[in-house]
Amino acid sequence: MNPAHMHLLLNHVPTIGFAIGLVIFVAALLLKRSHLRRAGLVIFFLAAAITITTYVSGNDAREALKESPDISDPLMQAHESAALVAFAFMQITGFFSWVGLWIWNRPSRFGRWNMGLVFAFAAVTFVLMARAGYMGGAIRHPETGSAETIPIDPSAPTLARSWGMFTQDYSWVWPACETLHFVGLCLLLGVVLVVNLRLLGVGKTLLPVATLSQLLPLGMLGFGLNMVTGMMFFVATPEQYTGSFFFFKMVLIVVGALNLLCVMLGKTLEIMEDGPAGIWTRFLAATSIVIWMAVVFCGHMLPWLGNSF
Repeated sequence: MNPAHMHLLLNHVPTIGFAIGLVIFVAALLLKRSHLRRAGLVIFFLAAAITITTYVSGNDAREALKESPDISDPLMQAHESAALVAFAFMQITGFFSWVGLWIWNRPSRFGRWNMGLVFAFAAVTFVLMARAGYMGGAIRHPETGSAETIPIDPSAPTLARSWGMFTQDYSWVWPACETLHFVGLCLLLGVVLVVNLRLLGVGKTLLPVATLSQLLPLGMLGFGLNMVTGMMFFVATPEQYTGSFFFFKMVLIVVGALNLLCVMLGKTLEIMEDGPAGIWTRFLAATSIVIWMAVVFCGHMLPWLGNSF
């Protein structure tokens, strides 16, 4: 199974899975059920994480299909651009959902504003994801007649291609993104190491557990910087990011996000206030360090091994 197969397997998650989360979240707001609201936030976060692999695997699917005589490459480019916009809104929704989970036990006025932001972005995201899915279905299903309803101008660059040309045409963009990518990596990896080493028992007297949770937004900020700049690289030169090795890196990132979700839902940091970390907590901490170190390794090895797997 290659990334193109994975794209076919995963491409329903951003639409159907996200729709389920939206229904649960709206029901929670109407019925004022906090447990349902939290479940909706978890589903949004999970959908945003899985969408990372869904989007990047689309590049492999396009490479596998673009030489087929019965496949419209302009239609695939239109689908790519629609998916890029939907992906951006999906990640924003996932970010505010994560914020909602992070402040869950910290009641504040911002919490109510955050729920409104989550709902607004989730509604827009669902529409954009449905549009991208409609275009994707038209690529291999001409019998539906969907392709005829999609306006395509092959002479004009799509949003994704315009974004890519901007990154390549201006000499300052790529090094600026590299710099921000490195800053984001330092923030992310620094928080991962400090928090998880503390969970493993390092620095018990120096680092109060209550302080560690305040570092998590810095780690998420670093992740956000890496996400934005990484997508700049990906869209600019997608041919450099084909193959299973790059996809493996994206899978590791999703696993790292799931690891963080387990820590947050398990109230790991709060439990440690009452005593030493348990076996499950130490396992999550150790695997988190391994996962993110593997992500860094894969990122550094991409220029040499990116297309070789």
